[in-house]
Amino acid sequence: MSCKQYIAAIWLAGLCMFSHADEAMQEPEKSEAGWADAAQEILINALSLTGVRYKYGGKSPETGFDCSGFVRYVFQQAANLTLPHGARAISQLGQSIPVEQLQPGDLVFFNTLKSAFSHVGIYVGDGRFIHAPSSGGGIHVVNMNDSYWAKRFNGARRLPPTEQQPAESSAE
Repeated sequence: MSCKQYIAAIWLAGLCMFSHADEAMQEPEKSEAGWADAAQEILINALSLTGVRYKYGGKSPETGFDCSGFVRYVFQQAANLTLPHGARAISQLGQSIPVEQLQPGDLVFFNTLKSAFSHVGIYVGDGRFIHAPSSGGGIHVVNMNDSYWAKRFNGARRLPPTEQQPAESSAE
């Protein structure tokens, strides 16, 4: 484990302790425990890429990432899930969830190009998400409640840890 991954793991452990303290009293079901393990791997992988530069169409740490390339890479490496390239295409997978039910590892979507679901990031907890912005110094964590992100929020989705799931048939 690299130093960057070690620091990310410690940060994640502290974040999980404080953001889900009330849930710690409940015994998780097997499927929830499996998702928690996958979510931890997803977050460690995502946080280890902090600082990697933005590149339109980018899909690797060596060349840089765009938002969906980053999410796609992280989910492939950490959860063995192959996602499509493009925020809109990714937004069709998994289960839609309300913002109040966000858990670390969930995907969050934003309208940043005057088009719904044009940006995607990974929720890390405590109202924050990690993403590959087109400006701002590479992959980093930001607050979803900042005015820029709050007014552009489109929704959130949860992917199953071991298989892709088609989008729900109901409208969002």
